[in-house]
Amino acid sequence: MDAFFVSVEVRRDPSLRGRPVVVGGTGPRGVVSSASYEARAFGVRSAMPTARARRLCPQAVYIQPVHGAYSEVSAAVMNIFRDVTPLVEPLSLDEAFLDVGGAQRLLGSPSRIGQLIRERVRDEQQITCSVGVATTKFVAKLASTLCKPDGLQVVPANGVLEFLHPLPVSALWGVGDRTQEQLTRLGLSTVGDLARLPLAVLRRSVGEALSAHLHALAWGRDPRAVVPDTADKSIGAEETFDVDQTDSETIHRELLRLSEKTAARLRSTGQMGRTVVIKVRFADFSTVNRSRTLQSPTDGTQEIYDTARRLYVGLSATMPIRLVGVRVEGIGPASAVARQPTLGEPDRGWAEADRAVDAAIRKFGSGAVRPAALVRPTDRGERNGQKGPKGAYGEGSGQL
Repeated sequence: MDAFFVSVEVRRDPSLRGRPVVVGGTGPRGVVSSASYEARAFGVRSAMPTARARRLCPQAVYIQPVHGAYSEVSAAVMNIFRDVTPLVEPLSLDEAFLDVGGAQRLLGSPSRIGQLIRERVRDEQQITCSVGVATTKFVAKLASTLCKPDGLQVVPANGVLEFLHPLPVSALWGVGDRTQEQLTRLGLSTVGDLARLPLAVLRRSVGEALSAHLHALAWGRDPRAVVPDTADKSIGAEETFDVDQTDSETIHRELLRLSEKTAARLRSTGQMGRTVVIKVRFADFSTVNRSRTLQSPTDGTQEIYDTARRLYVGLSATMPIRLVGVRVEGIGPASAVARQPTLGEPDRGWAEADRAVDAAIRKFGSGAVRPAALVRPTDRGERNGQKGPKGAYGEGSGQL
C-alpha cells in the first residue's frame, strides 16, 4: 500500500488529500509511522522521531494513529489478495507476497493480475497500492518499491540482471550503513559492481554468510517460496510513555488499554490464549517480563487485565517506567476450546459484555465504547474538578 496509514486517514477525511500529513506518535517520544508523499518531499520519513519531522515540516497535519481503523482496511485488502490466490504471505498490515502462478489460467498474465489487484484495492478501499511482479520475492519487492506511488512494474525473467545491476548497492537486502561503508571501500557502488567482484574478495570483507547472501541477490537468485499465513505465536501491544511514569494509576490505566486492545485482536481473529505476559521497561532502559499461565484459555479483556495488573503489582517497581506491554501467548483457535464452567459462575458476564463492545465498535468505530477508566474527563462531561467513575472495567465502580 502507498503511505498506508496516511491513505486510510485521507479516506476518513478527504480534506487532507494533497496536503503534507504525518501519522505517528505526537508526544515528545513519538515516532513517524507513515508520511504522505507531500510530507516526504520535506524529508519526513517513517521511523523518524516526530519532533524532527515537525522541524522539517511544521505545516504538516500530525495525526495520532488509530490502529483499529488500519487493521480493518488491511483485512479487507488481504481478502482481495486471497480472492486472487490462496498463496498469500503478509509481511505487515500493508504489504504481502502473492504467488500467482496458479491464477494465470483464470485471470491472465501476472501483469494483468497486478493491474486487477490495483483496480480492486482502489475501487473497494479508496486507497492505492504499488505492485512489483517478478520471478523472485527479492526482485518483486524491489520493483514495488521503485514504482511507488500507485505504480506497476514487471521485471521479466530475462530482464532481471538488466533491472538489478544499475541499482545502487544499498538496494540489496542486508546492506546497512556499516556494510555499505565496507563495500564502498572496495570500490563497489552498484549491484553490478558487486556481482562482478570475485566472491573470495567479498568474503574477506564482509564474511562468509553475508558475502554468499549478497552475491546471490546480485545475480537475481532468491529461492524462497511464498509461505501462506502462519499462525501467530502471540498477540499483544505495548506503549512508550511520553514522560517516564511513577504514577500507579496511570500505569494501571495503560495496562487496561493494552489489555483491551490485545483481547479485541484475539476475538477478531477467533483465537484464545493461556499465558498473559507483561513487559516493563524502566527509565534506564532495563527491561523485565513477567508471565502467568491461566487455568483455561481466554480472550476476555477483564481476565487479561486482572492478570496483567497482578503481575505488575508483583514487580513492586520503584524506578520510573518508560514502556509497558501486554501480550498473550499459547494461542489457538477459540473453536477448539471446550471451556469448563466454574462452580457458581453466572450465566452471563464479561464474555457477553466483550461481544457487545465488539459489535458497537464494528458499527460505530474505534473508541465508541470504552471502559470508564479510559474515558477522558471531557468525554465524561466532568467539570469543576469533579471526578468520574473510579476503577477500571468492573473493578471498584468502573463500568462500561
